[in-house]
Amino acid sequence: MSKKHRTPWLDDEGDAPLVHEYAEKLSGFMSAMADGKIEKHELEAQEARVVALMKKIEPELAPELHEEVTRLLCELTAYNIMHTIHGLLEAAPKTKFRG
Repeated sequence: MSKKHRTPWLDDEGDAPLVHEYAEKLSGFMSAMADGKIEKHELEAQEARVVALMKKIEPELAPELHEEVTRLLCELTAYNIMHTIHGLLEAAPKTKFRG
């Protein structure tokens, strides 16, 4: 039996998550981002994909691993929110309007 390919979670140095790079390759994500705004139906479709994967994977996890994966998902969500906000703030104009 051959071993399935495992998509690495971290870069070659093991210091940085590769999640954003993988997300940029998801067709649903790219389609939603194409016009620069997220419509309600696009968010609902993404949520449905997440729920489907959770329903598929959660029952397969041993209790100890379930707790670790739950923590990973929570930490990853926090990281993604922080990463997004940081990116938005970095892209914001650095000067203040003086009218």
